[in-house]
Amino acid sequence: VQLQASGGGLGQPGGSLRLSCVVSGRSVSMYAVDWHRQAPGKQREWIGMIRNSGNTEYDDSVKGRFTIARDSAKNTVYLQMNSLKPEDTGVYYCNFVTEPVPWGQGTQVTVSS
Repeated sequence: VQLQASGGGLGQPGGSLRLSCVVSGRSVSMYAVDWHRQAPGKQREWIGMIRNSGNTEYDDSVKGRFTIARDSAKNTVYLQMNSLKPEDTGVYYCNFVTEPVPWGQGTQVTVSS
């Protein structure tokens, strides 16, 4: 069972990035998946999730700017990040909400002009 986050990079303030979380070993249609991020010098924080029902929840810090979606055929969960801010900088991780697995390497997002 594995989750691999990718798609990070350099984004400009006000810009957009889309992250992918490719899942193997479990179906994203049956397991809720969430996204977390860790800013430099800070603890990892939860930013949002997609339930197996397809319903989503978000932390207030990203609500209205970030959208989580999934493609069941590709067993992949996406994090669409719009209206990027410098404080969105960090390493982004995905994991299962229940029965989480060891954290992967994540993907680095840097928001800077």
